[in-house]
Parts: sequence; C-alpha cells; structure tokens
Amino acid sequence: MSERGPTNAEPPETQDDLRVSEPKTQAAGVRSVVSTFVHMHRHGHSIPSALRILGKMNQTDGFDCPGCAWPDPDDRASMTEFCENGAKAAAWETTRRRLDWHFFQRYSIDELAQKSDHWLGQQGRFTEPLMLRPGSRFYEPISYAEGFARVAAALRGLASPDQAIFYTSGRTSNEAAFLYQLFVRAYGTNNLPDCSNMCHESSGVGLGQTVGIGKGSVTLEDIHQADTIIVMGQNPGTNHPRMLTALQTAKANGAKIIAINPLPEAGLMGFVNPKSPKQVLFGGTPIADLFLQVQINGDVALLKALMCLLLEEEARAPGNVLDEDFISLHTEGFSELRAHLQAQDVDALSAAAGVSRTDLEEAVRIIARSRKTIVCWAMGLTQHKNGVGNVREIVNFLLMRGSIGIPGAGTCPVRGHSNVQGDRTMGIHDRPSQAFLDRIQQVFGFDPPREHGFNTVEAIQAMLDGRAKLFFAMGGNFLQATPDTQRTAQALERCNMLVHVSTKLNRSHLLHNKWSIILPCLARSEIDSQAYGEQFVTVENSMGVVHSSRGRLKPAHPGLYSEPAIVAWLAEKVLGPETPVGWCWLLEDYDRIRDLIAKTIPHFEDFNKRVRKPGGFHLYNGARERKFHTDGGKAKFTINEAPDLSLPEGAFRMMTMRTHDQYNTTVYGHDDRYRGIQGGRRVVFINEADMKDGGLSRGDLVDLENDHGGKLRVAPRFTVVPYPIPRGCIGTYFPEANVLVPLERYADGSFTPASKDVVVRLAPSG
Repeated sequence: MSERGPTNAEPPETQDDLRVSEPKTQAAGVRSVVSTFVHMHRHGHSIPSALRILGKMNQTDGFDCPGCAWPDPDDRASMTEFCENGAKAAAWETTRRRLDWHFFQRYSIDELAQKSDHWLGQQGRFTEPLMLRPGSRFYEPISYAEGFARVAAALRGLASPDQAIFYTSGRTSNEAAFLYQLFVRAYGTNNLPDCSNMCHESSGVGLGQTVGIGKGSVTLEDIHQADTIIVMGQNPGTNHPRMLTALQTAKANGAKIIAINPLPEAGLMGFVNPKSPKQVLFGGTPIADLFLQVQINGDVALLKALMCLLLEEEARAPGNVLDEDFISLHTEGFSELRAHLQAQDVDALSAAAGVSRTDLEEAVRIIARSRKTIVCWAMGLTQHKNGVGNVREIVNFLLMRGSIGIPGAGTCPVRGHSNVQGDRTMGIHDRPSQAFLDRIQQVFGFDPPREHGFNTVEAIQAMLDGRAKLFFAMGGNFLQATPDTQRTAQALERCNMLVHVSTKLNRSHLLHNKWSIILPCLARSEIDSQAYGEQFVTVENSMGVVHSSRGRLKPAHPGLYSEPAIVAWLAEKVLGPETPVGWCWLLEDYDRIRDLIAKTIPHFEDFNKRVRKPGGFHLYNGARERKFHTDGGKAKFTINEAPDLSLPEGAFRMMTMRTHDQYNTTVYGHDDRYRGIQGGRRVVFINEADMKDGGLSRGDLVDLENDHGGKLRVAPRFTVVPYPIPRGCIGTYFPEANVLVPLERYADGSFTPASKDVVVRLAPSG
C-alpha cells in the first residue's frame, strides 16, 4: 500500500545543473576561505563587514557559533575561531534580506512549497509575527500580543495539557531552555521532545547505562594529549570542521588516528589549515594513519573483533594490554564479557564488519601501544536500531584498556548543534529524573507532572492518533528533521494549531490545517536589550563547558523579541495569576534567570560569577574522575550482539548524510564540494560493482523505495553516482531521503530514528 501525504511536505524533485567530479582527499584550504566570503557576500556583507561579524564569533566577548558544538580553546588567542561552515551559518543568520508581509501577500503557502529548501532559507529574516487562518493559504501579519493571546487561548482550551507538544531545537540558549521547560511543567506536561531525540539520544542512554553520565568524558586538552584517537561514524570535515585543527594538533604531538567510516571522507583523509600560510602553500596534514572502511552498521562487529584481538595480545603479553587494576577497582561485568568474546570467531566478525583481518590487526598494533585512547563518534553510530549497543560497545573497548578517566583518554560523542547538550542539562527532557522534578517543586512551590512525556517519535504518533492537538516548536525545522516525512506532515496537519518560534522561513511553516502562527525571534548574534540593559545568554558545548554568548549586531528588526521574552510573555498569558514566578521580572535582567538555574540545576552554584570568567567553566563530570554514578558505583561492561546485516536479494542498506553546503536541515547551497557534487542534491552514491550488477550507469535516474510495515515509501528521481562505498551500501542526503525512514524503526532504548540504516531498493524512474 502506497501512502502519500500533504503535497507541501517534500522539496521539489529538481536537480538544477548537476555536475559530478572526483571526490577530494583533503579538507579546508584556500577553497574554504573563498567559500566563506562568497557566502557572506551572497547575504549582503562586504569583506570588512564579514570580518567584523566573524571576528566576534566564538570570542569571549562575542557570540557563540550558531552551528556545531565543538569547544573553543580556553585562551581564544586567535581572532579566527570559526570554520567555513560556521561562517555559512553566520551569513545565513545575519543576512541583510528581510521577509515582511508584502512577501506573504505575493506567495501562497502552496506556491512556496514548489520552491527548494535552499530558496526558502535565502529569502531573509522574519520581521514580524505572522498567522495563517483556517481556510487561508496566505500568511498575514499580526502583533506579538495577538499571537500570544491566540496561543494561550488554544492551550487553555485543550482537554488536557498532555494534548500539547513543546519541541526544542539545539540552538536555544540555556536561559530560554530553562524558562521553556519551567513554563511547560507549570502548564502541566512533560511533552518536551527535542532534537537530541533524533541524534545523540543513543549516546546519552548508552553512556548513562555504563558510566553513569550521558555526556562525553574528555576535554579539548585531552584531544591534544591523546596517543590514539579513533574517529567513528563521523565526517568532521563537513560537520565539525574545527575538530580538524584539534586532530592536527594531536598529530603534531605524536598521536595516531584511526578513521572508521563507510565513506573515505576528505576530512578524515587530510586537512589544510587555512590559517597556516605554510600549509596552504606546501600541503596540509594527513589525518588518518589507518582507514577502516566499515560497512554500514558493521561497527559492533568491528569493535568486537578488535577486543578479541586485544585479548589475544594480552594472552601473549600478560599485563601489557588490559588494565587489570582499573577493571578490578572500577568496573563490573568483565568476566561475562571476556567469556562472550572468547566464544567469537574473529574472521566472521571481520566479514560482518567488511574490514579485513589484516587491517584489524594493524589497528590493534596501534591501539596496544597506547593507553591514552579517545573514541569520537557522531550520528553514524547513534542512528541505528542498535545505536545504544554501538555506544555501549565503545565503552567496553575503552574500559578494557582503562582508557576512561585519565588525561588524554575517554569518550567523545561530538554533538551536532550548538547547545543541544545544554538544553538537556536545563531540563528539556520528556523523561526527567525524579530528583530534577523534586528540585522544581522545592524551588518554585508547585508539583510538576511526574508521568513521562512524548519523545519525538512518540509525539509524531500521538499527533497522528489525535492524542495531541497543538504543536509548539522553539526553533528548528521539525518536518525536515524527522523521519517518515509524509506521515510527519500528516501528523502536524492533524493538529488544531502549529506554532513556530523562528528566524527564517522553512518547509515546516508550509503545513496547514487550522491555525498556524510564526513568532520571530532575535538571532544569537544580535544585541538583546531588556529593561536593565544589554543581556547575554549561555550555552554548553560538546565537552561540558558552559560559557557566555553575547549578541553584537543590530537586530534584523527593532521590534523582535528574544527567545526568553517569547517564553515569558506566553507563560504570563497562559498561566495567569497561578504562575510560579514573575516571568516579566525575570526578563529585566537575565542574571535573575541564572540565579534560578543555580538553585535548581546541580553544579551551577555561583553561576553568574563563574560564567563571567573568560572561557566559562567545566561542569562536573564523574566519568572524567573515575567516579561512575551507576546503581553499583562502578562502570559496567555489557554484552551487545552484532546485528544481522543480511539483505534481501537486490536490496541495499541506505545511510542519510549532510552535504558540505548544509547544516542539519539548513541548506546553504546545492554543492557538496568534498564529494565532487555540484548543482544538485538528489543523488545516490553506489559502488561501481553494484552498479554493474544492477545494470546501472552513471547519471541514470532511479527511485528509492521500501515497504516497511506494508507501506510503500518512494523517494523519486535520484541520480546514480559511482562512489567508493562498501558493496551493498548506498548513501543519500537528508532531508530528501527522510521520506524512506520508517517512523517505527528506531534505536532500542533511545527511540532515535534509524536514519543511517534503511533497507531500500532501486527502481528506474518513470
């Protein structure tokens, strides 16, 4: 059965002017500098203007990059603490283009739906609140007051607070996130899904179960000090380019780097630091000393094989491979894991991983010489049905060697959005701990709801079923970020009201059933003036450092509200005299919000004082100190079975990924420079041998199909591109391929959609 949803749900099936060339073998360099200023120019900035903006990004007196969450060096000695894709994010946010009501008089939502995601994002910044009435196809301007009144009336009119869903994007500041979750819980629900549900939730669950904290254990200095760094399921050259500088520093200090990935990404192979004239002129640094080209979702088999080989090394040289003292003092469950590993067939594991035993043995030679080992990973490991198991297997590997809780060693999940980790710390969670809820009650005098709320997957299903009637998004592009695009669109259109706090137009704004409201907000780079003067906010990076972010640019429009202001005014309207705090009083001075955070969130004592120190402060991390806050007080070894990766005849295992001209769902352009793609996004990367077997040629158009759960899902008109990807595997871009990701296929234990492992077939396009 084929099921097609709203026509406005997916980008148009255009290829623009697709050109394909050879993939690159090095990242950054002069091209990244040129690209930076090209994108700034496209958004109306001269070179001096661009330098002024970029010179304030990631500085102690400036604003945090609106892109990734890679940490900044403590000293911030360089005035160029940004990368090419961070500059694209800044250009996109600080564009001089504006979207006023004249634009929405010209275009209906149906006409806008025929435009590409790139075109939508290029139209400029919202300048005033907008509303789409029942039956209308045109947005019209309204005031903030009317917007708040209509949303408040809709929330108060629900039969239960649990009929409302409050989504959060990772760009939200700590202050806005804390107020948001406080308002939602005072309203009466824990329906607080967030973007972490779709990316690193598997990391949080897996780490929480094994080492007692759902965050990584390393610092930036640890990266520099490591002997061996293993980068798994990650493409730092595109997704976290400043990480390459840290890897380059580690290599200069003698570290070996092992890259494990289905694709030989340019950023894993080499890096030309554009800030180094010598490297620009004479060439950069090879990054990976060893590249293990694992097949999609072969990571558990690969890690298990490495551990088996390490046990063999230990048998040959007792006491030189395993850290028996650490295992005895700080862990539990190793005897069970040892027995499990001893029963494995290394050659079978090697075949399941798609990596030769010779290469695995070379990796073990590198690893066995190193005690200071770090494993870094991203969504290539978390977005699988066994995503939690992938993370737990990484922990097994590190615990065997005692490589957690010492300098230069530990876990390093690399978060993909600038404050997604901080949002969770602030309480954005559909399953909050009872201890956190107890603190809310103690500090604010009301009993918050104790039942679990909806995560992202559950929220979509609840909207489909009619159990949820109102969807409120604090940032993000929910439709394009989530799986099963057509069903997600159907879910949103079954709501009575959709509310979006946004800076720019995206495809989520084009869905409509009854009421749709857009509440525009200040960007992070912009000056936020309140009653007591200019304010700053705070964020938490991937490595648990909390620091300030202060807008330095003139707002896109003088009437724009900040995110904390939108939350506070809405809370006043919804909660009325029963409100637990003086919301508008808090807005006068964000120090007041931080004082409440300090009273509520552990390890934020003296928040206002500590965050004003240059570089901010590190949050407490038990795993970093070998204090494992598990139920037994020790780190836990676990048994994680390698998944069955067999495929039906003629099927492929598909992974979705970003282009180099993209950040999450934000499309900056139609090129993917490092992979040799220009002028198009609807491409499918496939092994040349698989092309030959399937009778395919370069440039053929194919439809990607699957029928999970008896529903035929089709992503039409993808161009075949030969690529060095393992046989039986294909790669595509999101959000174009999200339509193929079944809502019901998600990670066990974390509900993270399995976007990196989707079984599909290729059919000739009609």
